[in-house]
Amino acid sequence: MKQDLEDLKKLTVRETAKLTGISVRTLHYYDEIGLLKPTVKTEAGYRYYDKEALAVLQEILLYRELDFSLKEIKEILSMPDYDRKKALKAHKELLILKQKRLSGLIKLVDETMKGDHNVSFKEFNMDEINEAKEKYGKEARERWGATEAYKVSEKKTSAYGEKDWERIAVETSEIFGGFAACVQENEKPDSPRAMDLVEQWKALITKYYYPCTDEILAGLGEMYVADGRFMENIDRSGPGTAAFMSQAIKACCSK
Repeated sequence: MKQDLEDLKKLTVRETAKLTGISVRTLHYYDEIGLLKPTVKTEAGYRYYDKEALAVLQEILLYRELDFSLKEIKEILSMPDYDRKKALKAHKELLILKQKRLSGLIKLVDETMKGDHNVSFKEFNMDEINEAKEKYGKEARERWGATEAYKVSEKKTSAYGEKDWERIAVETSEIFGGFAACVQENEKPDSPRAMDLVEQWKALITKYYYPCTDEILAGLGEMYVADGRFMENIDRSGPGTAAFMSQAIKACCSK
C-alpha cells in the first residue's frame, strides 16, 4: 500500500473506497458535510482524491477509532494549531499495542494446536489498548474538544449514574422500536406517526445530551446511514430501521 500511495496521482471515489475500505456512500457524505473534500470535483460530479486527501482520511479513521463524532473530528482537523505528527504518533502506538495482542493470540493458537491444554485468556485482554485509546482521546478532547455541544454533553453526562443510563437506554429503545414498527407496518417516513417519533428523539437528545437544533438533527439523520456503526446499532431494533429513521428525520427537518 505504501508504494501505491507514493505512485498515485489521483484516485476516483470508487478507487479510494476500494483502497481504504470506506464505502462510496460514506465518502460522498464526508464531502457533503465538509469533513473530507475531494481534491478535484468535476462539473460532471466526479470526485478524485490525491495523497493529501488520503492522509486526512487516515486521520479521520484514527479519531473514529477513538469514538469522536464526525462533527468533533471536523472541528479538530480545522484547528489552526492541529498537530498531525502527534496524531500519527498516537496512531502508531495503538497499532503497536494491537500487533502485540495479535501476536499473543497467534502464539496461543499455535500452542493449542500442539496439544497444550493450559487454558489461558490473558491474550484476549483489551485493557492495554482501551487504556491507550482513552488516554489519547482524553488528551485530544482537552486540547481540541471545544465545541459547545460537546461541552454541554460532557457536563450533563458526567453527573449521570447507573439508573440514569438505564432510563436513557429504555427510552432510546422505545423510540427505536417505534421506528422499527413503522418499517414493519409500511408507514411512510413523513407520516404523522413517524414525525412524532422524530420529535421524541429530538427531545431525548436535548434532555439528556445537548440542545438538538434542526441543523444538528439533520446531520445526525444522515450519519445514521453513512456510518456503519450507527446503522448496525439502530438496526438491532429491526432491519431497515436506520434508513427509515434517517428518511423520517430528513422529512421532518425539511418542513
